[in-house]
Amino acid sequence: MGEITDLDALRRAMAENSGQPEGPARNARAERLLAEAERLDVPLAVIEALGHQLKVYNYSSEKDKMFVPFARLLRMWDERPGDFDEYETHSLHWVFKWMSAGMLDQPHVPLASIEKWLGEMEHRYRLAGHSERAVRAAEFSVAAHIGDLGRAGRAYAAWLAADRDQMADCHACELHGQGVWQVECGADAEALRLWRPVLEGEYSCAHEPHTVLASSLAPLLRLGRADEARAAHLRGFRLVRPMESMRGAYADHVEFCALTGNEARGLELLAERPAYFTDTGQPRSRLDFLAVTALLMDRLTGLGLGGQRVPGPAGRAWTAGELAVHARAEALALAARFDARNGTPYVGDRVRARMAQEPLVDRLPLGVRTVRSHPVPAAAPAASEAPGQAAASGEPDLAGLLAEARLLSETLRPHALEAWAAVARAAEGVELDPRDLAEIADHEAMERGPEGAPLFERAAALYARAGDPGEALAARARGAFVRALAGEVDAAVTAVAALCDEVLALYAAGGTGLRQTAAVLMSRARILMRRLHEYGEDGGRGGDPEEALAEAGRAVREVLALVGGRADGDVRLAARAAEARGMLAGLAALTGDPARAAEGHRQAAAEYVAAGLPWFAVEHEVEAAGLAHGLGDVAGTERALRSALEHGGPYLEPAGRAQLHLQLAEVTGGRGEAAEAAEHALEAAHWADEAGEGGTLGAWARHQLGGLLLRRGRFAEAAEVLESVLPDLTAERHGEGAVVQAQWWLGDCLAELGEHREAAERRLRAAEIARHWPEQQDHATLAHLAAESLGNAGLLEDADRAYARAGELWRELGNRHFLVRSLRARAWLALRGEGPADGARELMAQAVRECEHALEAAEPAARHAFTAELANTHLQFGDLLVRSAAGDDDEAAGDDDEAAEEALEAALARMDRAAELFGTLGAEGLHDRTGAELAAGRLEADLGRPAGAAARARGVLAAYPHTDTPDDTAHARRTEARELLDALSETTPEN
Repeated sequence: MGEITDLDALRRAMAENSGQPEGPARNARAERLLAEAERLDVPLAVIEALGHQLKVYNYSSEKDKMFVPFARLLRMWDERPGDFDEYETHSLHWVFKWMSAGMLDQPHVPLASIEKWLGEMEHRYRLAGHSERAVRAAEFSVAAHIGDLGRAGRAYAAWLAADRDQMADCHACELHGQGVWQVECGADAEALRLWRPVLEGEYSCAHEPHTVLASSLAPLLRLGRADEARAAHLRGFRLVRPMESMRGAYADHVEFCALTGNEARGLELLAERPAYFTDTGQPRSRLDFLAVTALLMDRLTGLGLGGQRVPGPAGRAWTAGELAVHARAEALALAARFDARNGTPYVGDRVRARMAQEPLVDRLPLGVRTVRSHPVPAAAPAASEAPGQAAASGEPDLAGLLAEARLLSETLRPHALEAWAAVARAAEGVELDPRDLAEIADHEAMERGPEGAPLFERAAALYARAGDPGEALAARARGAFVRALAGEVDAAVTAVAALCDEVLALYAAGGTGLRQTAAVLMSRARILMRRLHEYGEDGGRGGDPEEALAEAGRAVREVLALVGGRADGDVRLAARAAEARGMLAGLAALTGDPARAAEGHRQAAAEYVAAGLPWFAVEHEVEAAGLAHGLGDVAGTERALRSALEHGGPYLEPAGRAQLHLQLAEVTGGRGEAAEAAEHALEAAHWADEAGEGGTLGAWARHQLGGLLLRRGRFAEAAEVLESVLPDLTAERHGEGAVVQAQWWLGDCLAELGEHREAAERRLRAAEIARHWPEQQDHATLAHLAAESLGNAGLLEDADRAYARAGELWRELGNRHFLVRSLRARAWLALRGEGPADGARELMAQAVRECEHALEAAEPAARHAFTAELANTHLQFGDLLVRSAAGDDDEAAGDDDEAAEEALEAALARMDRAAELFGTLGAEGLHDRTGAELAAGRLEADLGRPAGAAARARGVLAAYPHTDTPDDTAHARRTEARELLDALSETTPEN
């Protein structure tokens, strides 16, 4: 800290300290500045330093320190009010409101003292001539806090009825308080109506919309407006996160996580703020934080995770169960202190109710990366499908389990294998007949997949003992298929051929049924299709692939010939036919006929749906979507994907659901439906997380979601999502392009949010990767954008270097437009710097020369654009000359009027040249030409040439003869021209 030698130096130091992050470090600096102020022996310096100290205490975790400096300020005011200037007088009265709120926050301050303070505040405001609005608002806060709802209602009405004056809180803060009262009265919708202007950006301040966004979370959830609640959380938490003083709002976000199934994110929030558990400067916000911590821990404990390690107060390790007990005890003890002070049970009752809340949403996907804190529940089967439904209470009924399992497998229900597993468990140690044992072994073999071949053989032997030779052959055929899956394709082909001959002979003799025969023939078709895939996977496989293709086709058609048109309500036979249709579609794809393949998959899907088996249709609809995409059939792709989601229902695995949503996000986003695409990307990210693929599939989904939110102008939400995905995006796994795009998008979001230094960092990181690419367009663009952000962040030298680098790249790429723009930007940066204006003028002159050379060399088709660029450059040059002349005037303090006038004359010439060039562009350049004419007119007026200025204004009016035009720019130009003429008439003496 430099030496403070006068009041101006003190003010600069206080302004610098105000810009530091909230917290003890800033407070300590304010305390040192007060000591420095006291050494100056200037009363106003001490007053200002005390006011600064009050402010930083109020916006920190050390709010309890406010009272001492305020008492000192008040004493100084009472003793020597003349030492206070107008601003400090206003500030002193303003801080009365902080004191009343601060007293409420401290349970050791007696209620009588708070009431006495309200009277003191009212008295002093009346003496100072202020409205009672702020006093009634403070009274309302006291009454609402202690639970005196009648008095609170009266004070609320008086608050709204009183006149607004300079002591009233800003509109945003007042609306926040009014909305909180409506929530307290059970009027969530009315609260959100009041908050709408704050949420939509009409009103804001240093702490709004931060607290309104936090307070709106629970009301939005209760009203079923979950999408808005998600957006408010992502947007609001980003605002609250860096502000230490906003523990109460932070607690609202933790509560939101506990109420929406986002327990893992809630734990992340607790981990970010360990000091919030113990900071005692504002007990009321600590109470809020402890209450929602208990809520979150109870939620985890209820999910069976009471033993999970969680972040908690420093000094020891915590489990969820332990922290639940600790936080609840601390919260209730603190609430009891408030209630003892207030003489009512109101605070304690509200805290207990808050801790007892049940989730409002089972799980609300947020789009940001989190790890689920508890296992994913399996998709719930319908009542008629759930294994074990037939069992009575107590011990399972084996006969009932068998009947149920047979029903599920007979109708190809998704949970049939689980039902047979339940049968197997219940049958342990029970003597069963061969048929029952055969079916148990058969289904266990199906469950095991390629490892089930021996069990299929056992099932076949048991079917034979049970007197069902056809089913025995079908089991052996299934065993042959799983051997093919294990790599024994040739042996499987040989084995199934013999089985087919045997079953067809048996069927012809009436020794087995259509189902068993179709099962064997289908196994052969599957094995032959598997062999075809091996040709694709291993080019070294022996044999003739064309013959293999033909043989597979014959096998598939034989299945269709056997079962086609003969299902007659038999679900299994209908499924065989549909599967065969799908195989024919696969063969069409292998022979290079994607259109026929897509149609075949659509037909297979339709047959499955018609048979009441929509979950089997999903695979074919996904195939149809891929083929349609390859054919450029966007509508067909979208239809197939939507059908797959619909037909998959609850039976889709999380990863499959994520894939479908991700593809739909790409399709809908590609046709411009960013809102719907964002919903699909959000769902894709959610289901990828559920599948444990958050870092892979989920990263792609979040990457896409961030870009879509950016397109929709939801910059804060997009930034949260993109910041969340960047740690998962790697060049090795996702490619450099994805990493650069994410950094680029994030830079755009941060720039829109006014976080310019951070935006520059992201853009520079992206540029560093892109500089190694053969094509340098992206590198140049990113360097240019980074320079823009650096300039907006006030880092002028860094910005100039970045613009210079961008200019070099634009020159190498032959992009003269952006080369000129980089030079113009550097000129404006130079003017903002501390050096002489000559450098800025030279850079702008260089921009003009570059543009003139480009115009001379341009093809006829490009001359129009370069003419507009040159005109804009002359116009900016004129503006720069005017501003630099003003700067020179300030520095010379009137000693160089002639040089300043020369600069203005040069500026006028540039503006004339700009107007002339815009005029050559015809109607397209009209608005720009008239803008240049008005700028030149104002400059002529400044140079003392009213006649020339008036002529230009009249020329602009003449350029827009139709006064009823709906063109906003034309209306604005006419208005400016009339205003210029009016101003000239007031300053020009009459002849």
